[in-house]
Amino acid sequence: MNKLILGNLLHRPLRSLLSLSAVAIEVVMILSVTAIMLGILNDSKTRTNGIGADMVVRPANASFLTGFGGAPVPAKVADVLAKLPHVEVASPTIVQLTTTATAVENIYGIDYKSFNALRPFVFLEGTPFHGPDDVIVDDIFARSDGGHKIGDTIQILKHPFRICGIVEHGKGGRKFIPIGTLGALTGAPGNASLFYLKTDGPQYQQDVRREILATPGLGQYQVQTMQELLSQLTPSHIPALTISLNVVIGIAMIVGFLAIFQSMYTAVMERTREIGILKALGASRSYIVSVVMRETGLLAVGGVILGIALTFLVKVWMSHKFPTTPFHITSHWMIWGSLLAFLGAMIGAIYPAYKAAQKDPIDALAYE
Repeated sequence: MNKLILGNLLHRPLRSLLSLSAVAIEVVMILSVTAIMLGILNDSKTRTNGIGADMVVRPANASFLTGFGGAPVPAKVADVLAKLPHVEVASPTIVQLTTTATAVENIYGIDYKSFNALRPFVFLEGTPFHGPDDVIVDDIFARSDGGHKIGDTIQILKHPFRICGIVEHGKGGRKFIPIGTLGALTGAPGNASLFYLKTDGPQYQQDVRREILATPGLGQYQVQTMQELLSQLTPSHIPALTISLNVVIGIAMIVGFLAIFQSMYTAVMERTREIGILKALGASRSYIVSVVMRETGLLAVGGVILGIALTFLVKVWMSHKFPTTPFHITSHWMIWGSLLAFLGAMIGAIYPAYKAAQKDPIDALAYE
């Protein structure tokens, strides 16, 4: 049977290659989309944790996704927060979501002294801000788009900024500008999006929360520990992300299903006489079904292997073309993507296999 299956696949090499490629494309679609979407989410968690804050204070109606709420509250609230017991640092920050030709990113408007006090920047080159139009960038951005160096000018919100410092990545955003400048550019001068707090220790965090909510004017604010904030950065808390993943996976499975269905159905029609000969020689229906399904299984396995290999090539290309876009391939999704592709292919072969098994040997032998 193995020789028969291999011979059938090699007899029509182009069709076999197209079927294998369809399964590979299905795997690439699933792994690439999950690698980008979940990569961005996990990267956001890592960089948010890298800020060094213990707690975050936000306006009442602010989303836990930073960058979407503008800057609706006075930055001077930080002075009130800093005077509370057990609060070492209160840093007002604007987080503004922006889009460019190569990335969707959050620009951080910071008060350098307090933001640096949360966890100091690690400078690789350059210095902190010297003026309102200076920008600090991380090393990943500095390597993108052919490279950036100290003194270069970049555009942020259609405004020119001079790169004054390059820091290690992992502390919030990739670009940091003075909070006053970002507030002016976004029409919210003197305001902030949120406040990062550093406390005397985790044992005081509940006390700090109660003190903030008991302070006049701050009772409606959201007060969370960083652990509570980070726990929300999961696909289950972002319905649009889960829906997007399901839609893409569903489309990928349909592509694989249709490709295998068309390929195996055509193969069965072309082999009508051969199937008749096999049945005349005593081949059972289960034997005919087994031949078709094993051919499909071999194509699916080959397509999965090719798809995984191509996905790693996509990762290499992404790292060079879009270095600021995280592309995290996980073993979990490699397994799931492979299983979904294999399952879609096998489902696509069920009807052609059934059709082959139902052929009457006399009619099949007389088929022209």
